[in-house]
Amino acid sequence: MQTIIGSGGTIAIPLARELKKYTGRIRLVSRNPKKINETDELFPLNVNNLDAIEKAVSKSEVVYVTIGFAYNLKVWQQTWPPFIQAVINACKMHSAKLVFFDNVYMYAKSAIPHMTENSVQLPPSKKGVVRKQLQDMILNEVEKGGLTALIARSADFYGPDTTKSVLAETAAKNLLKGKKAMVFGNPDKIHTYTFTPDAAMATALLGNTADAYNQVWHVPTTKEMLTGRQWIELIANELNTPPKIQRVPTWMLYVLGIFIAELKEFPEMMYQNKMDYIFDSSKFENRFGIKATPAKEGVKIMVDYLKSISKSI
Repeated sequence: MQTIIGSGGTIAIPLARELKKYTGRIRLVSRNPKKINETDELFPLNVNNLDAIEKAVSKSEVVYVTIGFAYNLKVWQQTWPPFIQAVINACKMHSAKLVFFDNVYMYAKSAIPHMTENSVQLPPSKKGVVRKQLQDMILNEVEKGGLTALIARSADFYGPDTTKSVLAETAAKNLLKGKKAMVFGNPDKIHTYTFTPDAAMATALLGNTADAYNQVWHVPTTKEMLTGRQWIELIANELNTPPKIQRVPTWMLYVLGIFIAELKEFPEMMYQNKMDYIFDSSKFENRFGIKATPAKEGVKIMVDYLKSISKSI
């Protein structure tokens, strides 16, 4: 049995598809889980009920945590640590391996222009402090020998099965509606993105590779050094529309946050958009011989998906 906690999310949906290559028994855990594969086992769970996490993990060989809580600092501080501790305890109780899908918030600001698994960790944001805390909770248990786990880390992502990625929210959806793409920070700085099917493929592969455990991995991410402006141009070309851009200053985020709550939380992360943002996944590529989907191909797949659901966005 391999179990996904947070089964309805951006990474979890393609991950469930990928896991069929490795197992016929997949358990999907979320508030209202829905089958991705015909044989999936559904396990409804309110993750705030920490006592129920042990039952969700029971009989699992591998547990994947892909859940995303509301993008709100107080929610993160109050919810993430006890949740992760409950998952760790459950995995230890049932001798299950843990795969934690993570982001880059714990890296020091100086690391952002070229991030590797060994980059300095000095989170410049309060959300980054929370992410580092979660990582440390997991790796400390690994070091003590009580847990077998790995961390699969992703850059900002884009792809199908979601409308919530940065590129979808700020660029593709606006261009699709004939509006200008919004740009935070400097559009002429390099920004590498992770294609969600690549992230899911890599996470499933890592979870089913014995010697991948007890370490951190960057999932395959484009090596094409495209700027934010060039990503928008790729999207605009697929939509056959001009690549019009509207730069959004930090102060405007507070105004927009009146209408879109998540944007209130974004100013402390703006540093990632003011400098080159290069996410190096060479470790994974060298180990498995797998590279990221080319940006043009990934953008086409994302845009085709958004077109297919355009009436609902």
